[in-house]
Amino acid sequence: MRIAIFGKNLEISDYLRDMVEKKVSKLERYFPQGTEVQVTLAVERNRHIAEVTIPYDGGIIRAEEITGDMYASVDNVLDKLEKQILRHRTRLEKSLRSGAFKYDEPLYSGEFEEFDEDAGPRIVRVKRFNIKPMSEEEAMLQIELLGHSFYVFMNSATEQINVLYRRKDGNYGLIEPEN
Repeated sequence: MRIAIFGKNLEISDYLRDMVEKKVSKLERYFPQGTEVQVTLAVERNRHIAEVTIPYDGGIIRAEEITGDMYASVDNVLDKLEKQILRHRTRLEKSLRSGAFKYDEPLYSGEFEEFDEDAGPRIVRVKRFNIKPMSEEEAMLQIELLGHSFYVFMNSATEQINVLYRRKDGNYGLIEPEN
């Protein structure tokens, strides 16, 4: 497992780096060898943010945790990440390391919780709409007028479908397809 650790507004000490590498490397039981893990540690005001992103064959698993202490944020984000993996274990077993779920106990959670995947979220509504070409500025206006957290549109500059979304910091993000 390759672990890349990045710091935002934070000097990552050797102790913190070693601790993060040691704890994150335990997730290796779930992923094939050579899986890359991206860990971003950030400090904003008095908030300590730990974010872990793991791209794997077939998708991305991501978790973020914010607390008043960086060590607690790291512990909590790994617990949250493992719960995601276990919650979706039957769907993930084909993509993850074979035998990943043979262990008696989870790494970070106290015990295995039984998750009923059928009881989880499901599609309850399908919406269809006409897509007209528009600029990114027009899409930002539409998202404001509609009061939605995202907006799907055809970018008139690229002639591709884009998704504009509102970020937690109040700014916008734009998702564009790659060719």
